[in-house]
Order: sequence, then C-alpha cells, then structure tokens
Amino acid sequence: MKRKTLLSWSSGKDSAWALHRLRQDPEIEVIGLFCTVNKKFDRVAMHGVRRELLELQADRVGLPLDIIDIPYPCSNNEYEARMSTFIDQAIANKIEYCAFGDLYLEDVRQYRENNLKGTGITPLFPLWGMSTKELSREMVESGLRAIITCIDPKSLPDKFAGREYDVSFLANIPDKVDPCGENGEFHSFAFDGPMFRESIGIYAGEIVQRDGFVFSELLLSTK
Repeated sequence: MKRKTLLSWSSGKDSAWALHRLRQDPEIEVIGLFCTVNKKFDRVAMHGVRRELLELQADRVGLPLDIIDIPYPCSNNEYEARMSTFIDQAIANKIEYCAFGDLYLEDVRQYRENNLKGTGITPLFPLWGMSTKELSREMVESGLRAIITCIDPKSLPDKFAGREYDVSFLANIPDKVDPCGENGEFHSFAFDGPMFRESIGIYAGEIVQRDGFVFSELLLSTK
C-alpha cells in the first residue's frame, strides 16, 4: 500500500523536482501540495509569486493545493501556530509523510523534523545530500524549466532576476553561489518539465526591489 504524502511546495524548481522524484517511488503517493502565502501581498513568501500563478502550477501538476495564509510581518510563534493547525488537519486525513525539497542545510532539516516529532507524520527529504552541481545539471537536462523570481543582491547582480534557470544561467553565476540557490541566493518559479502535464506560458516582466531583495514580476503569456 502506498504511503499518503503531502509535499511542501515553494513554487520553485527544487520542490518541483522533489515531486518528480517522489512520483517515481512505488511506495509513495503524493496526494497534495501545501504552501505558505503572505496574506498582505497575496504572494509566496520569499519567491514573490502571486497566488494566481501558484494555483495554476498546482492545476498543471494535477494536485490539490492547501494554501496556509500567514500575516506580514509574521513571528516564528505565529508561523508555527498556523503550521500546527495544518498538521492537525493532515493527521486527521491520515497523512503518513510530509516531504520537503531541502538539499543540505542541517538546521532547516532539524527544524522540520522537530516540528513533526510526535505527530505520527514522518518527514521525507527526497533530494537530501545530492551534489547541487550534479542536481542542477540533472534538472535542466531532464527538461525542468524555471524563471528566477527573486535574487539576493548581496550574492548576485540584479541582471540575473527574470532569467531562465538553464545552462547559460548556471555557467554565468559566480563560483560562490550555490547552483541550486540553497543558501537563499535566488528563488525560482517552475513552469514546465516532466512533473507538469502542461506547461505554463509565462514571461518575466518588471524588475523591482523590495525588502532588500530584487524581484521579477511574472506575467502570463496571452499567446
């Protein structure tokens, strides 16, 4: 019997690739996605992606999406309270695993494990420990497509915002930048790949600075 699993969905390439990996596991059944959204701006926290696009992604990968609204600003206590309510619902729905697209940050993994301890839900990390250089190449070569929605200007020049995550992007980022952006150097929006049943027509629009980060506004293509 397959294990009922929910996947933490950031809208980016790593969570999209985690979905692809999980779907290849005969013991796992991904039955839904969950994502936190900044209620004030109606956007995915950090990624800056509008709720409309997030919901479109879920439709194109063929999974229901639970959106967890969080206030702005949001204290850690408030965040954990909102997540605790969501986990209580997951327990009631007999969820066995919560999966995350984390790659190597031990403190982040420990935080997730601690929050699920004693709930009966097991945290799952399908991409954990992979070489990010190899993983980035695997994602691109396998047809995953994403646009860079947010960059930390302390790590990358503004010109990288709005670019597609592809061979050229990986070849031109500074050596100090993790090729998967695991340290927060950049965030992305996945719009095509083997996890999608249909691609999303999208392009990068206005580049704006907000809260110390540089964001690319994503727009739906009318073609």
